[in-house]
Amino acid sequence: MEKQAVQRAREAFLAGRSRPLEFRVQQLKSLQRMITDRQGEIATALKQDINRVSVKHTVVVHYMELFYLELKRVLLGTQKGSTWNSKGMNKVDCNVLYLKAYIQPEPLGVVLIIGAWNYPWALTLQPLVGAIAAGNAAVVKPSELSEYSASLLKALLPRYLDQELYPVVCGGVSETQELLRQRFDHVFYTGNSTVGKLVMEAAARHLTPVTLELGGKSPCYIDKDVDLRVACRRITWGKFVNCGQTCIAPDYILCEPSIQNRVVEGIRQTLLEFYGPDPKSSPDYGRIINQRHFNRLMTLLEGYTATVGGQSDSSQRYIAPTVVKDVPPQARLMQEEIFGPLLPIVTVSDIDDAIHFINEREKPLALYVFSSNKKVIKRMLAETTSGGVTVNDVIMHYTLNSLPFGGVGQSGTGRYHGKHTFDQFSHHRACLVKSLGMEDVNMVRYPPQNRQKARRVRLAMRTPLVDFSRKTYIWAVTATIFAFGLLVTLTAILLIAGGLNCTCWRLWQIWR
Repeated sequence: MEKQAVQRAREAFLAGRSRPLEFRVQQLKSLQRMITDRQGEIATALKQDINRVSVKHTVVVHYMELFYLELKRVLLGTQKGSTWNSKGMNKVDCNVLYLKAYIQPEPLGVVLIIGAWNYPWALTLQPLVGAIAAGNAAVVKPSELSEYSASLLKALLPRYLDQELYPVVCGGVSETQELLRQRFDHVFYTGNSTVGKLVMEAAARHLTPVTLELGGKSPCYIDKDVDLRVACRRITWGKFVNCGQTCIAPDYILCEPSIQNRVVEGIRQTLLEFYGPDPKSSPDYGRIINQRHFNRLMTLLEGYTATVGGQSDSSQRYIAPTVVKDVPPQARLMQEEIFGPLLPIVTVSDIDDAIHFINEREKPLALYVFSSNKKVIKRMLAETTSGGVTVNDVIMHYTLNSLPFGGVGQSGTGRYHGKHTFDQFSHHRACLVKSLGMEDVNMVRYPPQNRQKARRVRLAMRTPLVDFSRKTYIWAVTATIFAFGLLVTLTAILLIAGGLNCTCWRLWQIWR
């Protein structure tokens, strides 16, 4: 089944069905219509998958899963598709201005999109939008862990999109492995680094490029000179939304010992404000995706006494928002991505210690810095590396289409969001168009060679590049036309003036 789906998608792509811009826009509008029409069904599927929210709280679902996808990605891809697909003029040597050099974005072909379970709609449809906008065929593989969302996506997508160009393949590990045996032109995977390595290994057999959106332990440094009330509210939201199952959630806090207790108290008060005295009964607090992940998280907590929270219920896969302070760096909690509602606090002596602590570990997907000191912020940005950074907030860099989203090192490779997704799924083809005229200019490269030709080559190599962007090209043409018009006008004036002068001289001679 997987092989047939890929084959049909490739045949449809080779037939050219996905290339016309009008078709791409129509498919994106259909996808937008699906999101608008089916919000209630999507909310129900999420409730069944992860108890994200109660069914009646569709506004939360819309914000977390669909808001940025619907209003930013789809509309941006629809409205700016013609701009994204336009030819970009390139820099050329000014001694060969009779040629035309440009970059032409082209679709890669048939791509594979493997979604994630923690945000099964956003993390599957966001890359699909870019794949469609770029003119590709795309095989969509939703995560089997979010089974209700996967089944609904399989049922809905063929009703709104071309069934052959954008098939949905459901299933578990065996189905994913069978898909990875097929040859794709790009693989886009969102998930953990262990599976990411397997995806990259499978893609390497076909020399297929990959985009890996992974994760890691995203640190959150809190400076002592900051408004802790605001900082704790923002950190608490980013950490415990979706029950901590967010790839860019703050994984742990770094702060000086002098403010650790104030941070704990700030988080405690915020949790009371957000979820009430019993988060288990709050409609805004979710559950762990399955029993395996529940057991993994409870194992990470073994041997520690929770300063805040710590309660759990295996029958509901419930773990309360939990804070653990004075966690040693070598603890198991600090050795792997938590991906759940457990927040360890590690104390550091100062900003130097914090930077050293971060740089000793793998490069994270996100870095968060809370400080009112510009020097502290500048040092954190200059002396650390991460996929993305947000200062004095968390997660929000993900929401901006203008910023590329992706990891570095162990936290991933490649980037997407907005036009960056379009670029990720496009081949930027270098195009050079020359005239058959002016062959004398090319004689220097033909044998036999001599010193005169060598001097001309050296002169050409020293000639600076001219940036022929679209605006520069328009201005250059306009200036040329204006200069030519001005030259014609001046010539005419001089001719007329000369004629008048000659006539006046003759009249003067006659009068005399």
